[in-house]
Amino acid sequence: MTIHTSIDGGIGRIVLDEPPLNILSQKLLGELRTELGVLEQEKSLRVLVMSAEGKHFSAGADVGEHLPPAFEQMIPEFVETVAAIDSFPLPVIAAVKGRCLGGGFEVAQAADMIVAGEGAMFGQPEILLGVLPPVACAVLPDICSAGRAAEIVFSGEALNAQQALEAGLVLRIVSDKAVEADALELAGKIARHSAAALRVTKSALRAGMTDRRATSLAAAGKIYVDELMQTEDAVEGLQAFMEKRKPEWKHQ
Repeated sequence: MTIHTSIDGGIGRIVLDEPPLNILSQKLLGELRTELGVLEQEKSLRVLVMSAEGKHFSAGADVGEHLPPAFEQMIPEFVETVAAIDSFPLPVIAAVKGRCLGGGFEVAQAADMIVAGEGAMFGQPEILLGVLPPVACAVLPDICSAGRAAEIVFSGEALNAQQALEAGLVLRIVSDKAVEADALELAGKIARHSAAALRVTKSALRAGMTDRRATSLAAAGKIYVDELMQTEDAVEGLQAFMEKRKPEWKHQ
């Protein structure tokens, strides 16, 4: 298993376990969707904490699975997985340390709150490979300003924990060693409350956003598959990354 889950005192835990970089392979994504579905049905659950084994939350999705023809299955599955986190009916806290990049950052964006370690780095480097981050394009403008969201996806440059805090992307910064403990402490405060009230409150917080975000996620994923991957530059950028060379853009 690449995913581990547990429930204790109303606090659910879901841990990515593919160190050192916790790459989001189709196998991991499939297990994550399955476990989210199981946890969603647990009546004792009140809050969910997502974290990862090792020094890094996740360096992103498996680039090799983005190449033709695998992307036709990979991208919809990735979007579906993040949508499952985004629509989870109870509060979700992401405990992030180390690299939180690409698809890993998109997974974290679907959480209600992010507790970040002081050494955490957040970014969407997809544009450097000639592709786009479908979830970030749909979700980031809801989390930070439209201009900041555009800067993140267009520049491909990573933000440190302090920059992410200033952008409103994370709730707070703690020492790297304290990330999980702080997230669990916050979860403990939430878990004292009624599960029914928490579910309804989350629904109220997301009122007006849920349907729009679901539509945006689906549209962004379709644009990736139907438009982006029809360009030569997208395939060239991904192949160049796999071959550890500089891409030669054809602008087509």
